[in-house]
Amino acid sequence: MRTLKLTLLCCLLSAFTFANVSQEQKDALLALFNATNGPEWKTTWNIEAPISDWYGITVENNNVVAINLPFNNLKGNLPEELSALTSLKVLNLSFNKLNGNLPSTLTEMNALEELLLFSNNFSGALPSTIGNLENLKSLELYNNGFFGEIPSSIGNLKNLEVLILSSNNLIGKIPSTVSNLKSLKVFSVFDNSLLGTVPSAIGELTQLEELVLSNNAFYGQLPGELAQLTNLKTLLLTNNDLKGNYASLKDNLPNIVDFDLDAANLKGALATLDDEDDDDDDD
Repeated sequence: MRTLKLTLLCCLLSAFTFANVSQEQKDALLALFNATNGPEWKTTWNIEAPISDWYGITVENNNVVAINLPFNNLKGNLPEELSALTSLKVLNLSFNKLNGNLPSTLTEMNALEELLLFSNNFSGALPSTIGNLENLKSLELYNNGFFGEIPSSIGNLKNLEVLILSSNNLIGKIPSTVSNLKSLKVFSVFDNSLLGTVPSAIGELTQLEELVLSNNAFYGQLPGELAQLTNLKTLLLTNNDLKGNYASLKDNLPNIVDFDLDAANLKGALATLDDEDDDDDDD
């Protein structure tokens, strides 16, 4: 009898361990498969197999928690049905051939911690509701064709540690709400068409290790508040229209390794930005 009970217990445990995810989540994955030319992926899915066996899919407690399909020849648009994956923490579709806009429903996936869509062909504006992803730690959308302004709601991403929006077609100013991103370690927006003064609020991001603003249209004096970023290791500012001489800035940054200013800015004292020169928007 004891052996029978143990056998039944093991069977029950196995059933729970290998139970399938919900049909709704399976349908969301199939929508991704069908919208991105799944049969032609570099490593495709056997959709007759258990979902836990599908390439790049991680299942925990009967929920899909990660999709990792970089370098896998995905072509097409992201389907709105992805928002059904309400437990998804990681969406990594980098280095593929995806295009079109980001569906606004993507910002309903509140469990997301990593959204990695870099090196694709996405276009359109960043969703104004991007700030809904309050658990996000890494937002990497570089090397695409996104245009428009950086949404001010990005300041709601208070857990964000990595924000890389480089090599797109973004315009406008850096929103002043970035000052809310107190956990941010990497902030990179090089190779866009951003303009305005560099907001002094960036000096409040004391965890920053990398600040990359090169190849934009920033102008005016560089804020003296940058000297507060004592954890900074990389500061790249070339190919803007920044004025002043900032040789002393490097001396105020004890951990700096990569320091890149235009040649005209490499001598003299660090100028302090007057409040009247800081033309951040208040949106």
